[in-house]
Amino acid sequence: MPEGDAVYRTAARLRGALDGRPLTRSDFRVPRHATADLTGRQVITTLSRGKHLLTRIEGDLTVHTHLRMEGSWLVSETGRRIPPGDQVRLILANERWQAVGVRLGMVDLVRTDGEARLVGHLGPDLLGPDWDPDEAVRRLRGAPGRTIGEALLDQRNLAGIGTIYRAETLFLRGIWPWRRVGEIEDLAGLVSLAQRLLAANKGHAGTVTTGDRRPANQTWVYGRAGRPCRRCGTRISRGEMGAQPQERLILWCAGCQPR
Repeated sequence: MPEGDAVYRTAARLRGALDGRPLTRSDFRVPRHATADLTGRQVITTLSRGKHLLTRIEGDLTVHTHLRMEGSWLVSETGRRIPPGDQVRLILANERWQAVGVRLGMVDLVRTDGEARLVGHLGPDLLGPDWDPDEAVRRLRGAPGRTIGEALLDQRNLAGIGTIYRAETLFLRGIWPWRRVGEIEDLAGLVSLAQRLLAANKGHAGTVTTGDRRPANQTWVYGRAGRPCRRCGTRISRGEMGAQPQERLILWCAGCQPR
């Protein structure tokens, strides 16, 4: 699933293509909004909120989308070929650019003043103007018996972290993913590091947490299961966290992140 930095970049691409221009095409290919037509309305802007996208349209309307596991927004010149079949969920286009939402996990059309119904439950956005590390820590501490690995993925605590940044942040802090939140003294340092990692990657594709942009050297543990740790040589472990069906991949180094 795309994480906060990737969604942030997607919002920037949509802003560059759609902001300030009237729509010449509006094609919702989801049953709930199949008859909706935004043609002629001006796009105000697109914002990212954690892993959610909010495209605000003239007339107090907001198009809410979520990429989930496989979704993406493809931006190209208007008139370019659109992916065939049933993969396309939404098309928003103006005279110059078209934005095609492919395999989107969520597509909603709501009043702008009703956005909170869709994203109001989210915690502080690590890449948003509402980022508040103290509030993130407060929310995490609200469930001291929960594992830190599960708590970091709960978007109600802080919005934007996925499996990649969870693994990399916990490795860099030397924290075993199954430690309880209440056992971690420096939660402020943990969330601050997570925010810095996402911020460092928001301007370019790919995730680099090691400082080395070469493809084989970009991460510490994510994508390296069974390979030796870059620090201590211990083989990187791979497992699942969370209750079914919400289990998510977790990677860690047993040497650098002791139980």
